[in-house]
Amino acid sequence: MKSIAISGSLRENVGKRDAKEARYQGQVPAVLYGGAEQTHFTVSAADLKPAVYTPQVHFIDLEIGGKKAQAIIQDIQFHPLTEQILHVDFLELFENKPVTIEIPIRLTGTSPGVKMGGKLVQKLRKLRVKALPKDHLDNIEVSIEGLEVGKSVRVREISVENLTITNTPEDTILSITTSRALRQAEQEANKK
Repeated sequence: MKSIAISGSLRENVGKRDAKEARYQGQVPAVLYGGAEQTHFTVSAADLKPAVYTPQVHFIDLEIGGKKAQAIIQDIQFHPLTEQILHVDFLELFENKPVTIEIPIRLTGTSPGVKMGGKLVQKLRKLRVKALPKDHLDNIEVSIEGLEVGKSVRVREISVENLTITNTPEDTILSITTSRALRQAEQEANKK
């Protein structure tokens, strides 16, 4: 999985006034937790953009006051009107501790149902996956090869080595449905 390097500055004071001042200077208040103790720091809003505004999942290589840690973004708070990032929570990763991450689904292959005029409806774009950090993938491939109209792919049909998918097994990832044009063509054929 890809990594993005971000450096931060330790926060001396952790009050609302200091957080507001940091945001005014283009910094975003953040917390790193999951280790022995929480670390409060600020990061540049510009440095966060490649990690936040992407469908991909990234590990973050943080450097805060000379200390290095690998983390993922656990939670982000946005301003309701301006969409400005107000706060970020990072979860520290450890080699021997499994972590749950939502990983994007990538469709592969060609569906004969779609070629015949069916419509591909994708209900899930990401799967919740638990694994050790070294085992996480950039995406999970789901094949639509051989899917006819009326067929679907469910979570229980997907398995990836060293990963545990924590979504409900009965959840539908995608299905091939009858499009309006195909339905009309079938109705016309049945009238004859």
